Amino acid sequence: MDAASDGIPATTTREPTSASTRLSRSLWLQRSVSSWYGVAALGQLAFIGFILIYYGSRTISGDWAAWDEKPLIEGYVADDSAGNLMFISHVLLAAVMTLSGLLQLVPALRRSLPAAHRVSGRVFAVSACVLAISGLWLTWVRGTQLSLVSGVAISLDALLILLFVALAWRRALQRRFAEHRRWALRGFMVANGVWFLRVGIMAWVLINQGPRGMNEKLSGPADIVLVFGSYLIPLAILELYFLAQSASSRRLNVFTSGTVALGCAITLVGVFGTVAFMWGPYL
Repeated sequence: MDAASDGIPATTTREPTSASTRLSRSLWLQRSVSSWYGVAALGQLAFIGFILIYYGSRTISGDWAAWDEKPLIEGYVADDSAGNLMFISHVLLAAVMTLSGLLQLVPALRRSLPAAHRVSGRVFAVSACVLAISGLWLTWVRGTQLSLVSGVAISLDALLILLFVALAWRRALQRRFAEHRRWALRGFMVANGVWFLRVGIMAWVLINQGPRGMNEKLSGPADIVLVFGSYLIPLAILELYFLAQSASSRRLNVFTSGTVALGCAITLVGVFGTVAFMWGPYL
């Protein structure tokens, strides 16, 4: 493509953008996204393993009171059978949703096993909606939120999960698959808000060498950014990625690649922190 083909006079000093240059920028963007997915997948598999080992083993053994050996959230409450069942169902279903969501993002599965892709998509959609509703119940009926701020953040996340999953499902039924993919990815980001929150907390603590701006009620200034940013920031980066894919701006593409790469680095720090300090010591 030359300058004249873009409606720019041949005498301009602007250099044309070659197809190979555009391809290179696209490859850098895809590589940054793939790197983030690789780090996130390892972190989410660790999350699944922690749920199954920590909560699963204690549930099977009948030692439900041992759920609370890990501080912060009270899971077991004496004489509250319904609440205890809701809590453990919520936690164990999170492992199912996390795994099915990861499978949805594997291109090879979509191409070679479309039926398995559809099944995992339905499992993800249903489990995400159930988790959103049960999360609202646990927050406002059982009162498991640490503060009003965290409760509001959880509630907004739950509403976004329900909205995005519904829109993704509707677009699939309408066979508008490009739009379905975008809404499904938005649903993935907000549905993993709990995981992003833990990773974000540990990344913040490690980078700052301490819990600056945080408290035990998740109501400090840093906490407020983290509880809302745990799903709004990944969602914003996803929208930036969509924009970069559809636009031809070199600067936007480079900026998006750098933003995703930075997100990958922060995620890596957070995953290390959660495994080493938040989950590992309790296994």
